[in-house]
Amino acid sequence: MVALLLILPSGIWAQPDPKTMARFEEVRARLRVGEPITAEEQDFIKKVQAEFNEDYVKNNPPRDFTSLVPLCDLGKRTYKGEEGGLYPGGVNTPPPAHLKLGMEGTRQIVPRNAQGRESEDGKIVLLSIGMSNTTMEFQLFVKRAAEDKTLNPRLVPVDGAQGGQGADVTAVPNARFWKVVDERLAAAHVTPAQVQAVWIKQAYFGPWRPFPGEPKKMQGLLVATLHNLHNRFQNLKIAYMSSRIYAGYAIAALNPEPHAYESAFAIKWIIKDQMAGNPELNCDPAKGAVRAPWVAWGPYLWADGVKGRKDGLVYLRDDLTTTDRTHPSLSGREKVVKLLMDFFKNDPTSRPWFVQ
Repeated sequence: MVALLLILPSGIWAQPDPKTMARFEEVRARLRVGEPITAEEQDFIKKVQAEFNEDYVKNNPPRDFTSLVPLCDLGKRTYKGEEGGLYPGGVNTPPPAHLKLGMEGTRQIVPRNAQGRESEDGKIVLLSIGMSNTTMEFQLFVKRAAEDKTLNPRLVPVDGAQGGQGADVTAVPNARFWKVVDERLAAAHVTPAQVQAVWIKQAYFGPWRPFPGEPKKMQGLLVATLHNLHNRFQNLKIAYMSSRIYAGYAIAALNPEPHAYESAFAIKWIIKDQMAGNPELNCDPAKGAVRAPWVAWGPYLWADGVKGRKDGLVYLRDDLTTTDRTHPSLSGREKVVKLLMDFFKNDPTSRPWFVQ
């Protein structure tokens, strides 16, 4: 057996051994980007995953709710010292200065030809980036978009998200993930030069560090992902980001609560840093080298299970698949797609290019 778990009182999910998890993450990172690993390392990965999952399931029965407060309802109140709301100040809308900068990007989102030049018969590509949940949701979004006659006929939504490809993969510039994205763009008869907006929803396997450890790790991985997107797509102007749906029903340790809830803080911190002028996230040519697109919240997807949130969104057990209660079932996907569609149709930075 792998020396994975530190001993804690019974009934509490044991804290994984940091040295074991550090090695696990290092080996898995190499595996994720296609580097060869030894047979011993393969066995090590399997044992850690099995023990991690077994301990989680043993000590964490599915919960209909957690009593955590959705960020959109938390306002100026705090969670472990961090203010609520989607944006600084405990509010759910971008401050005027940040919105103004986003609108400048919006005005540059126009139909473009394969070479990226403005063209009346060109395309506007909205690309999804993320893991399994994201691709399951965005595939349905693409289908619903094709049925919606109110949308801009120049709009082409393309699903670039891929199963098993978490933020630890999209953070790597040469990961095979990006080759698959290019293949999917080509299959949709569009080019990287026509990608002008992205929707990012990410996670990764087995978060275990206490807050704020995992959101800080996610923050770094998402910043690296934004750099990769900026470097690959010359006309990318806006990145909309969403965090996880409810994971309290989980019967696997893929990305359970409270980590699904806490991952939203990574997005909050990224947006705050961009607003504060962090050069690693600069999107304004007037302020120096551009390193990232303008970043804002897309729809905030988390609700506290059956307790839900103030706007009425709830997640029932059957909104998640029976296999792991982590991936969305059809009803769960429909809820996410509705939130996405409503957001893109109404947000001031997306409505001008999303609808007719």
